[in-house]
This record gives sequence, structure tokens and C-alpha cells, in this order.
Amino acid sequence: MLAGASGHHTPLIVEFVNYYLGEPVYKFQIAYTKPIWDKYIFSHFGTSAEKVFGPYSPENAIPWYTIMFIIACLLTVATIWILKGKLSEDDPSSGQLTLESSFLVLKDLVKDVIGEHGFKYFPVVATFACLILISNLMGLFPLFMSPTANINVTLALGITSFVYYNYIGIKENGLIAHLGHLAGPIWWIAPLIFLIELFSNLIRPFTLGIRLFANMYADEQIASIISNLFPPFTQFLVPMILLPLAIFIALVQTLVFTLLSMIYISEVSHPPHEGEVHSHEVAAA
Repeated sequence: MLAGASGHHTPLIVEFVNYYLGEPVYKFQIAYTKPIWDKYIFSHFGTSAEKVFGPYSPENAIPWYTIMFIIACLLTVATIWILKGKLSEDDPSSGQLTLESSFLVLKDLVKDVIGEHGFKYFPVVATFACLILISNLMGLFPLFMSPTANINVTLALGITSFVYYNYIGIKENGLIAHLGHLAGPIWWIAPLIFLIELFSNLIRPFTLGIRLFANMYADEQIASIISNLFPPFTQFLVPMILLPLAIFIALVQTLVFTLLSMIYISEVSHPPHEGEVHSHEVAAA
């Protein structure tokens, strides 16, 4: 927990990965990606990639948050596989009961927020929930850091949620109708409402990302500062005391991100009309 909270110590696994893969990645980025950044983006602002991203070398060619997020993806799959175990109706394991309880809670939340038609979005919503929860909790373990304590990861998650719910809106309603719902029902103030709603939608990935990042980063920094007040006593006692609070924050932030993503989906997705439902039933029969 202390290693993840400090934000200064590079985990051994990050050093290990960069030791073997940093050199080829560094050469590739210097040859291809850096010129693109400098020519098409940073040159317009009179700066360079080094000034924006900091010193760059084979030792940090693959950022720690990239490595930690990949590990979080692998841990998410492994955790679900372990909890699932051998599925049994007669004698379910404790892991299976935990997984089923989590599934039912999330399923009820999808039903309450989106509606019963929202079950088709459940795989993506559940992926957000599991991945963000594992990422948040990683900072509590030695040799790991929470990837969600970095703004790049949380903004990527926010943009993913933004792209997904807009894709749903365009797919179900068409581009014109999807944009039209931003204008509201009152025609004479529709242009003003459209601009306000458009701006509100465009900043959603930033608010999602910054909210998650700020809370996770602040949690780790506060734990680090308090733990280093009176070492070595606070380095052992404080993490134990703050552990329940850290887990609670990880759960709350996972719920907030997932819930907001479901709310955004509910705004652009609508249950099928009775005629469509009837046609589906006839086709199924």
C-alpha cells in the first residue's frame, strides 16, 4: 500500500518490463510517434514532447500506469475465473456465491437505471465495474500501484464510456435523432438547449476521468503523508487503520463511474415499442 501511495517508487515489475522491452519500444517511439507529436501537435504550441511528458529514456519507455492497467485486465479475468470455479447448483462454492451476488446486484442496478431492455448492455457495464474495482484495489498490495491514480488511465476510461453510449444512441436512433434529443421538446429555445446539452455531453469524459483520478490519487497521497509522519510506527499502524476506508473509497468510486455510465446509456436507449416486441415474439414462435 505504501509503495502504491507514495507515487515516487517505481514497482519492480515496471522496472523488469522496461529492462527487457524498454529499449525496442523507446527506439520505435523515437523513430515514429515522437516526430508525429512534435510536428502535428506540439509545434503549434511552441513546445516539444520532452517538455510535456518529461525526460524520456528506455527505463521509462513503457509507463507504469500502462503496465499496471494491463495487469489489472489480467487480474480481472483471473479473479472472475477463480471465483467462478466449477459452477454447481447443488453445492455452490463461496466464490460462486460471491460472484452470483455481485451479478444480481449489478443486474438490479441496470434494471433500475436503464430498464429491462438494458440487459443487453450488461457485459460492458460489468466490465467497467470489475476492471475499475480491481484497478482501484491494486494500490493496497505491495509491488502494485493503482492505475486509476493516473489521469491518463481514467481519461481513457471516460472516453471509452463516452464513445460507447454515443454509439448506442446513434445505432438505435440514427445520427439526426441522436443529436436532436439534445435540443429538447421546446422549439423556440431549442438552439440554446442544444448548445448547452452538447457542451455538457462533450465534457462528460473529462468529468468521469477527473473524478475517478482525483479521488484515487488523493486517497493514496493522504495515506502516504500520514504513514510517513512518525516512521516506523505509522508505516505499520496507519495502513491497517486506513485499509477499510481505502476499500470503501475503491467501492464507491467504482459505483459512481459505473452508475454514471448507466445513466448516460439510459438517456440514449429506449425500450422497444410494443409492435417491435410483438414482431420479435412472432418471429421466435
